[in-house]
Amino acid sequence: MLTPENTALVLLAAGHSRRFEGDKLSEPFLDKPLAYHVVTALENVPFLTRIAVVFGTGLDFAQRGYQVEQNPDPSLGQARSLCHGVALAKQAGAEAVLVALADMPRVTAAHVYRMFDAADGAGTIVASSDGKQPGPPALFGKGMFEDLLNLEGDEGARQLIKRGHHVVTSPAELVDVDTRVDLEELRQLYGLPTDGK
Repeated sequence: MLTPENTALVLLAAGHSRRFEGDKLSEPFLDKPLAYHVVTALENVPFLTRIAVVFGTGLDFAQRGYQVEQNPDPSLGQARSLCHGVALAKQAGAEAVLVALADMPRVTAAHVYRMFDAADGAGTIVASSDGKQPGPPALFGKGMFEDLLNLEGDEGARQLIKRGHHVVTSPAELVDVDTRVDLEELRQLYGLPTDGK
């Protein structure tokens, strides 16, 4: 049985943010850095370990309880960051990894627990879905670790995710911030007057 207690949280925070131009993860949203929203949302979920794969951000994930792994070359794509995180999860003896993205600020612990409810052992692949498209956060049992470690490019685990179980939630929960326009739209929906000042 997969539980948070035997699962490593792998937070991917190593993108180049080319479409954003700047340190996207440090940008203020609701008066805290964008990346700290998912960190805060999941801070009381009792994961075995927490791993942040980073590149070029000034944020201190170690202070928030994460083992920090530098991705020296994010130009090799998201799969490379994922490999770094899965390798550390394996070393820690994790039975599964929950892969989350640092630029998805609306993810909730309740949704993550629903993903664990849908898990079915070592071969688990459980992804999130807005009802149309599966994606992260995604949960993988240790039987999938070798597949994850062999991924390449920017597709990440997209092909694996397609064949897994999909837990549907609100599209608003799965919004990710790729551009400054995306962030501005989020600020208009949920933000504070001090955001972006």
